[in-house]
Amino acid sequence: MQFKHPEILFALLLLIIPIIIHLFQLRKFKKVAFTNVQFLKELTIQTRKSSQLKKWLTLLTRMLLLGCVIWAFAQPYISNSESFNTKNETVIYLDNSFSMQAQGQNGTLLNKAIQDIIENIDENESISVFTNDANFNNTSIKAIKNDLIQLTHSPSQLGYEAVLLKGKNVFSKDESSIKNLVLISDFQQKEDIISIEKDSTTQIKLVQLKPTSAVNIAIDSLYISKSTVENLELTVLLKNQGDPIETLPVSLFNGEKLIAKSAVDIVKESSTVFTIPANTIFNGKITIEDTNLQYDNELYFNIDQGESIKVLGINETDDTFLKKIFTTDEFEYSSTPFNALNYNRIDEQNLIVLNELKEIPLSLSTALKAFTDNGGSILIIPSNNIRLSSYNQLFNNFNISRFGSINPQEKRVTTINFSHPLLINVFDKQIRNFQYPKVNSFYNSSSNSGASILSFEDGFSFLSQSENVYRFSAALNTDNSNFKNSPLIVPVLYNIGKQSLKVPKLYYTLGEENSIDIPTKLQQDDILTLVNGENSVIPLQQTYTNKVALKTSDYPNSSGIIAVQNKEVVLKNLSFNFNRNESNLTYFDLTNIENATVSESITTTINDIKSAANVNELWKWFVIFALAFLIFEILILKFLK
Repeated sequence: MQFKHPEILFALLLLIIPIIIHLFQLRKFKKVAFTNVQFLKELTIQTRKSSQLKKWLTLLTRMLLLGCVIWAFAQPYISNSESFNTKNETVIYLDNSFSMQAQGQNGTLLNKAIQDIIENIDENESISVFTNDANFNNTSIKAIKNDLIQLTHSPSQLGYEAVLLKGKNVFSKDESSIKNLVLISDFQQKEDIISIEKDSTTQIKLVQLKPTSAVNIAIDSLYISKSTVENLELTVLLKNQGDPIETLPVSLFNGEKLIAKSAVDIVKESSTVFTIPANTIFNGKITIEDTNLQYDNELYFNIDQGESIKVLGINETDDTFLKKIFTTDEFEYSSTPFNALNYNRIDEQNLIVLNELKEIPLSLSTALKAFTDNGGSILIIPSNNIRLSSYNQLFNNFNISRFGSINPQEKRVTTINFSHPLLINVFDKQIRNFQYPKVNSFYNSSSNSGASILSFEDGFSFLSQSENVYRFSAALNTDNSNFKNSPLIVPVLYNIGKQSLKVPKLYYTLGEENSIDIPTKLQQDDILTLVNGENSVIPLQQTYTNKVALKTSDYPNSSGIIAVQNKEVVLKNLSFNFNRNESNLTYFDLTNIENATVSESITTTINDIKSAANVNELWKWFVIFALAFLIFEILILKFLK
C-alpha cells in the first residue's frame, strides 16, 4: 500500500488527544447530602464494570474514526505493477485495407474494430492512431471519433515491418514511459512475413480479427482474347475462395446500359467471354454479386477508337519486311528513300527506322536527337558499308558506345533476354535450344552500352536498347543475315513499334505509377486534366511535339472511368481498378509469434493495458469505515449503560 499524500499521516499523532481525555478525567465532582447511601453503593458496584467497558469502546471507536479520516485524506492505493507512476503511451495501428470488409460476428471487421476502440478507450485519454492512409497523432478518441466512424477502406496495406517502424516512430523520446504498440488487423497472408525483433522499450500487442467465413468471389482480370475487323472478344477471369458455385451471374455494362449477361460455374477459377463491336468507344464495367468483399465485385475497362502508331522508314535498301510487320490495322507506316527525305515529317512520327543507311549526315543526326528528346523512338539498322564517323557522331549524341571496324566473321545469335520489356509475355517458356539466326559480318563495339535484347554467343549485343534508341550491330539484308527469316524478328520489331507509343491499356491499377501517352498537340500553356464527375486534378505530365506523357500514382483514389480533358474537350477515357491482392482471404497463424502478445479481442487488449497502469484507490473504503465507526460510537453512547 502506498499514499498519494503521505505527509498527512503525521496527523495520526492527534490520536493521543482522545487517550488523554479518557485517561485523565477532568470533570469536577460536587458533594450532595443524602440521607442513606447504601442504595447508591450497591448501584455503583453493579455498574462499574459496564461503565469501564463503555469508556474503552468509546475510546477505541473514536481513535479508529479519527485514524480512518486521516488515512482517507492521505489517499492510500495499491498498484497492479511496479511502473504505475510512469507515463503510459499507446499507439494503435488500425488496418483499413479491403480485406477488412470481411464479415465478422457483428458487421465488417473494420466497423467492429472502430466500435471497440471508441467504447473501450477513455475519450480524453491521449492516444495515437494510424491506418494505411491516415494518421492521428497525440490526440484523443473524443477528437477523432467522427474521423474513425467515417474511415474508408484503403486499396493497399502497409507492410508489417513498415507498420512496426512507423508505430515506434510515433512514440515520444521519453525513455521512462511505458510504450504500447497495438496492431489491429486480420493479418492477411502476403509475401512479407511477420518478424518482430525483441525490444525492451516497446510492448507489442497483436490483435487478430477473424471473419466468420473466409469465402470470396472476385473478378480477377479482363483481356482481349480475340480481335477481328468487326468484333472483339473479351475474356473475364473469375476466382473463387470457398464452396463451388453452380450459377454465378456476370454482367457487362457500357456506361449505365446493360449490354450482356452470362452465368458461369466456378470451383476455383473460371472465365466467361463477351463479344463487343470493334472500333467503337466502349466504357465498360463487369459486375458480379457477392456478399463478402465488395471492392472486387466490379471491374472497369474502356476501349477507345484505336490510335495508329506512326512509323517512318528511311531506306537505302528494300523495306518489304517492315511493311509486313507494321500493318495498317495498328500502324501508319510510311517509307521514303534517304535522298528524298522531308525533314518536316520527322516530328510527326512515333518511330523512325534507319534502314541500312550508308551515312548519317549531321543535319539528320541533329533532327533525330531533337526527335528523341520529344519522346520519339529510333531503330538503327546499319548497312554492310557505312561511314563510321557519321554513325559514331550519332551515337555520341545518345551516349552509346561507338562502332569499330566491321568484322567479317560468322556469328550466331544465341541469347535472348527474356526479362526485357520487349520480350515479356512473348514466350510461354524460356527456350534455350532453337534455330539460331546468324550474321556473316558485324560491327565491333567497345562495350555493351545499354540493355542487351539479343546477344551473340560471345555475349556482345546483336540488338541493344539505350532509352529510346534501339540498335542492331549488323545489317539485316539476306546477304549478311538470315534474321529476317527467324521467328524472332516479328515480336521484336512489332514490340519496338508498340512501345514507341504507350497506347492506353484496358485498365490501370490504382496505387501504382502508370505512364500513359495521349496523342495530341497542345498549344502553349495548355495542360491536360483528369476529370471524374465534379472532381478534377492536373497529373504529372510532359509535353512533346505530338503527344503528352501522363504519370499517375496518387490520383485517382477510387475505381472508375476517368476522362482526360484539354479544357472542355475529352481526349480519352481511362479506367482504373483496385489491386486484387486483398481478395485472397488467407491469414497468418500467430500462435508461435515471438516478442509480442497475441489476442483476438480489442476489449481484452485495451483492458490489459489499463490494468497495468491503473491503481486500486482505497480512500473511499476508509471514509466508509469512518462513518461506520461514527455510527458505532453513537450506538454505544445511546444503548450501552
